[in-house]
Amino acid sequence: MILMAEAGNEQEKTFEGFLGEIVEVPRVRTGIFGEVKQVMVRILEGNDKGRVIRRNMIGFVKVGDKVRIPDTTREAKPIKAR
Repeated sequence: MILMAEAGNEQEKTFEGFLGEIVEVPRVRTGIFGEVKQVMVRILEGNDKGRVIRRNMIGFVKVGDKVRIPDTTREAKPIKAR
């Protein structure tokens, strides 16, 4: 949980979703400029604990990073090379 101070008032901001850890970052990129990477994420909490899913991520990611996944039922389709 993160507390944010706004104009003297403390406002509580929580992050929803499930915690995951990046276990593999293949050299596959997508998007118009190649800014989106497909990564394999192991779910660390919830009903799907231990499951590995493929997700699209924007930005710098590396193996071992912790990410917050809003939904574990959606999985990205594999990118096919042309």
